[in-house]
Amino acid sequence: MDATVQKISGKVDSLRDELVAFLSRLVQFPSLPGQEQAAQQFYADQLRGLGLDTQIVPSRKEELESHPAFCDDGVPFDERLNVIGRWPGTGKKDKKKEAPRTLILNGHMDVVPTGSESLWSRSPWSGEVQESKLYGRGSCDMKAGLAANLFAVRVLQSLGFRPAADVLLESVIGEESGGVGTLTTIVKGFKADAAIITEPTRLHVCPVQSGAMTFRIEVSGRAIHACMKPHGESAIEKFYLVLLAVQEMERRRHLQYKSSLYEDPANIAPISFGTIHGGDWPSTVPDHLIAEGRCGVLPGETIDDARRAMTVALTRAADTDPWLRKHPPKLEWFEGQFESGQTAMANPIVQSIREWHALVFNKSAVIEGVTYGSDLRLFTNHAQVPAVLYGPGNVLHAHTVDEYVDLGEVFASTKALAYIITQWCGGEFA
Repeated sequence: MDATVQKISGKVDSLRDELVAFLSRLVQFPSLPGQEQAAQQFYADQLRGLGLDTQIVPSRKEELESHPAFCDDGVPFDERLNVIGRWPGTGKKDKKKEAPRTLILNGHMDVVPTGSESLWSRSPWSGEVQESKLYGRGSCDMKAGLAANLFAVRVLQSLGFRPAADVLLESVIGEESGGVGTLTTIVKGFKADAAIITEPTRLHVCPVQSGAMTFRIEVSGRAIHACMKPHGESAIEKFYLVLLAVQEMERRRHLQYKSSLYEDPANIAPISFGTIHGGDWPSTVPDHLIAEGRCGVLPGETIDDARRAMTVALTRAADTDPWLRKHPPKLEWFEGQFESGQTAMANPIVQSIREWHALVFNKSAVIEGVTYGSDLRLFTNHAQVPAVLYGPGNVLHAHTVDEYVDLGEVFASTKALAYIITQWCGGEFA
């Protein structure tokens, strides 16, 4: 084992209890959208405790709304706080290595709502540990990643390491609903030679993300007493035609798109309906229906092209029915509008993480794309910063009842991130 890896591994193992306690405390903050302030202040205090130059940077709508990547997520812009801690580099260059390169370790503090807490086996805010799993909303997505980022720095500091180039730790808000936090850091000028976002990827190296857009479809009908149904037009039944057309469009898009980075070729940019509201009385033919959902954007596809595909599907649905031809469905795009994003496989940060992952764990890294939107696309598309998703946890355990993260992955990711800092940023041990 590489001597540096060995030192880092031993130190992480010695700090396991403190890392678990920190992550547990972080989960106990109910940092729902717009309510992240206490958790962010706690995180900032921890960064200051490490001696990092720490700033609290608020997201302000008036500073962001003209940016092409801005998504108004409907959350009031009242103390939407982001935290950036800078571990300054010494500027010293090791003659045996490349020039020092700066690095961002990015994660989001906001979490999604818990749903009915009665369905949980324990409080969603417990941070409870059982059989090497830490439970609670946000434990997987993605407070485990935030904890790993911070402890990677703490481990290196305790070993007397000083980076040659700056390391920035970013804890942002608003990722789940559009990315205003990371966008704020970009607009404010926080950049680096590369970024690692510690989303729950099971420590797979993920340089490609699909996009996702929130949509609303309105379907109209003609109300009448249910006993006279043939003389009315059911908005619910007309929506069924829309659903079929959208499903067929989704199937065709996946047949046409080819990528070896996705394990399931039928699930790269999925389209899902999340809510449906139609009718107002059981014995009345409904004259109105609203359906909302999420439309995936294929990697490399523009948002405009994905929107056009949805429009074409609705037109095809309308063409199959006389009523819909005269009363076509209305399509609206709102809230999160995540572009797709990607970092080239040949980019140094991708190749470096692959190499160092193999060295730390003695096995090759899995390289894959992810089917969800993330802040990666803000770095790649709007800051010209190559970015990779690489962190602890399995996205299958996110946004669900009894969300949890495997602590073994948290420890492993802390070791990997600490080693990446030493190699990417350069530096030396005291």
